[in-house]
Amino acid sequence: MTIHEFPKDFLWGGATAANQFEGGFLTEGRGLSTNDFVTAGTKSAGRKISIKFADDLTELIDVESSIPEEAVGYIDDSIYYPSHKATDFYHNYKEDIRLLGEMGFKAFRMSISWTRIFPKGGIEGEIPNEEGLIFYEKVFQECMKYGIKPIVTLYHFENPVYLADNYNGWAGKETIECYMRYVKLVMTRYKHLVTYWIPINEINVLRGYARLGVRDTSASTRYQALHHLFIANARTNKLAQEISSDFKVGCMLALSGIYPEDCKPENVFGALEFRRRALFFADVMIRGYYPSYAGSMLEELGAIIETTPEELALIKAYPSQFLAFSYYRTTVYNTDLPQKVDTGGQLGSENPYLTKSPWGWPIDPIGLRYVLNELYDRYQAPLFIVENGLGMNDTVEVDGTINDDYRINYLRSHIKELMKAVTIDGVDLIGYTTWGPIDLISSGTGEMDKRYGFIYVDLNNQGIGTLKRIKKKSYYWYKKLINTNGKDIN
Repeated sequence: MTIHEFPKDFLWGGATAANQFEGGFLTEGRGLSTNDFVTAGTKSAGRKISIKFADDLTELIDVESSIPEEAVGYIDDSIYYPSHKATDFYHNYKEDIRLLGEMGFKAFRMSISWTRIFPKGGIEGEIPNEEGLIFYEKVFQECMKYGIKPIVTLYHFENPVYLADNYNGWAGKETIECYMRYVKLVMTRYKHLVTYWIPINEINVLRGYARLGVRDTSASTRYQALHHLFIANARTNKLAQEISSDFKVGCMLALSGIYPEDCKPENVFGALEFRRRALFFADVMIRGYYPSYAGSMLEELGAIIETTPEELALIKAYPSQFLAFSYYRTTVYNTDLPQKVDTGGQLGSENPYLTKSPWGWPIDPIGLRYVLNELYDRYQAPLFIVENGLGMNDTVEVDGTINDDYRINYLRSHIKELMKAVTIDGVDLIGYTTWGPIDLISSGTGEMDKRYGFIYVDLNNQGIGTLKRIKKKSYYWYKKLINTNGKDIN
């Protein structure tokens, strides 16, 4: 068996999202985003969207519910909205990047808040917000000071409110044009500072008002919006080639693994079919066409979408260069249980061979190697693990230390498996960025208690705290790992 050498230029680092980390709500010209209306939640109670009706009544509705035509997003001063402050990278970016630089980070995945650049989303004739452009320029320059490559996500779970309210978000083709004005501006402005770009975060989990800017929850509206995102992705790939030959642009999915619960043929085939519901998106964006099973899948979902030969030709001509993905867990498939058709997750089925995190996510390091091989065998394109980590409620000891051995053990076990995928299986892997290297707000629950970071942030679930940064035990472990390029993993 041939053992390959682990890449010397491997990109070790961490990943964040503006709506969970940046803060700076409406600061220096930033406009409203759909995620700004999303409240906090808990492990047992989901997050809500606050809306106001034409008759001035206000209401909190489920994040994935339809939003009535007569309703608009509403900020209620008596409610805590975690994204407004988050963990305030906006005012602490120099300290935060210094801390990552001291760890030896090679890469920092982050997102640009679209409405910080174009408050209304880039409607025709809109003047960009120079203060927002300067902010990200300073962030990228700070990264360069420490030799950190920014991995920039252009659309990460937040749609400009103006586009949501006037064009039904991504369901309207007008949003494509606005997005492309935004993309062209930032790619041109930062072409000497950024090489890696991800147009859309976890496209396979996008739905609803908060993440897609759409008002109804019908399958037709959702998949029409996703088709428009496929067009925007292809146009971004084309534009990137025109702006700089150095640019590397990849698509990004949530790709937790899926196993059949047993060898019952219905479960084995069901797991395969179930998995294709998530891989469908990469099939389109990397292979460049709607796969053979797409028609029956859309029919089963009740989705009717409109495409044109020109749009399909564009998607074919400009595929993504690499596949980035998030990996946190695996689940098992049982044909008799309720399904979530996009991420590979399922309700109710258990894997007796795995332990779980306090938030109920099975911990499966070998599953990461399995998924890496699954994806590389399917696409033969470079892969990039851009999210992985363990959310836990960390404790600050009396002496100020945070002994998060559970996080070290989780990361160590997963990194050992990704290294096997590279050195034994021959998978082409660009890098590995853990989720939330500095504590941030949970996307799923809006909590602070679900912490992923190497660096603790003093903030509680109600948004109260000093925001002081404290290095955890895992900080020093990951620093040593990076400095030895994975050789010192113990």
